Amino acid sequence: MSQNILKSSLENASFNIIFQILCRGVTFVLNAFVVRHVGQAVLGVINVRLLLLESMILFLSREPFMKACLTNTIEHNWAQVVNLLWMTVPICFLMSLMFGYIWLSVLSTSETLPSYYTFAVWAVALSCIIELSSLIVQLVASAFLFVRLKIILDTIMIAIRTVTFVPLILHNPENALLAFGIAQLVAAVFYTTSHYLYFHYYIKKINKCKLKRKMSLKDSSDEYVVREFPFKTLKDFLPGQLENKESYLDKKLTILTWSFFRQGFLKQVLTEGERLIMTVMPVLTFTEQGTYEIINNLGSLAARFIFRPIEESGYFYFTQMVKRDKPVNDQNPIKIQESVNVLTHLCSAVMSIGLVVLVFGQSYSSTLLWLYGGAKLTLHLPVLLMRAHCLAILLLGINGVTECYTNATADSATINKSNLIMIYESIAFLCASYLFAIWFGPVGFILGNCVNMSLRILHSIIFINKRYKDTMYRPLRGLVPKPMFSASLLIAALTTNVSHAYFFPNEKILHLIIGMIMFMIVLISWIYEHHDLIRLGTNKWYERKNIYKKND
Repeated sequence: MSQNILKSSLENASFNIIFQILCRGVTFVLNAFVVRHVGQAVLGVINVRLLLLESMILFLSREPFMKACLTNTIEHNWAQVVNLLWMTVPICFLMSLMFGYIWLSVLSTSETLPSYYTFAVWAVALSCIIELSSLIVQLVASAFLFVRLKIILDTIMIAIRTVTFVPLILHNPENALLAFGIAQLVAAVFYTTSHYLYFHYYIKKINKCKLKRKMSLKDSSDEYVVREFPFKTLKDFLPGQLENKESYLDKKLTILTWSFFRQGFLKQVLTEGERLIMTVMPVLTFTEQGTYEIINNLGSLAARFIFRPIEESGYFYFTQMVKRDKPVNDQNPIKIQESVNVLTHLCSAVMSIGLVVLVFGQSYSSTLLWLYGGAKLTLHLPVLLMRAHCLAILLLGINGVTECYTNATADSATINKSNLIMIYESIAFLCASYLFAIWFGPVGFILGNCVNMSLRILHSIIFINKRYKDTMYRPLRGLVPKPMFSASLLIAALTTNVSHAYFFPNEKILHLIIGMIMFMIVLISWIYEHHDLIRLGTNKWYERKNIYKKND
């Protein structure tokens, strides 16, 4: 009856990855649709102001309670948990009133807001209240391992929101915020209703068959515990309905919730730093905000689909190969040698990918934006933002690998120190973004990100160099591109820039053909100088294939 930790973790992680890719894909298509049918200004209001409003209300009302109540679920008094989680509804109501008033009456703007802005603000606030009215059911789904339920309902909710939004936009593009508000409300009503309907069906089933349900892990155990499902009717999900011989609220959970709230508030400010600056301090127009969001979504595709899998796989590998609390010279030399080789190759790989993006991005940003959003995205500002974002992608890739090694191999004292340093780096990022946005406009936010990434890379490089100071190993040499690859990149940069100047936009096909030829030259030079890495990857692939054959 018990399950393995790793199996369940991988199952949850797999569903989360699928859902994140789905969300990104839908957002990617929807942004292109809105740009072509409405414009960047409305997109800026939706993606910056309104989604920030939703994020602030939901995160501050929901996250502290969910984190606290997902802790050690085996020992929960479910009557107390139900009572605590229903407190989120009045809290969300108060926050909705407060943030709604700020969004409508306090935030300054030098330009006219689109039609139905007021409706959209209150629609977002009401949708948050509706969604939180099913928070107890969402927690129960997580605690009792309804793994597939979340991904199915989240996916359907995205589909419903999209199906509601798109026809309304096509019918009347001028009323985009009306369409957005209606779509938010419809999706929230579906999400809440479907959770309760599912558990109504499930409770009838278990009452009939007298089933038990696996629960999430106890902290000190490596197996799941099978417990009787504590809810006998839908009324039990309401406060004060379950039998409770103790106090109305669990004091420990309440204190823990407050701790998570204080921690989460700082995290939310740092996570939403760019949107907060754009909203609270109107350094950009709505059109510039919309353009920035388009470029940011396009640029983040490379980070999410290429660099993040490398980073996550690298983190797991280094935690298994390198011990945190021992000097390198006191560890298994074979494992250390292999881990150094892997780190060197990873550094070389992300540096190479980043340099290719940087070089070809300068000449083909216009082409990509034209394909994505039409001629209106080939103006000076979108192209400049995309070119600057190519530099951010390079730094993001380098930071991902160096930081994953640091986090995977550093001892607890170093990690605590790193967390403190990261707070200072985040504050520096917010200040730099604000100043650069005043001086350079939307490009300033990308430059602020570059400053943030550079500081984090510097911190990781210092740690890695210190780690290998008294050894013969120099894993960071992978960050230095090899000469033939560098020369081919330089030639490609010159050739494609000349091609862009002469052939874009009138001869787009010829410009693309020249880019493909130069890319092939760069790729061949990279393969020639990295034949050892190609051979290593090929050998590993054949070894794994042979293992699978033997197992079969």
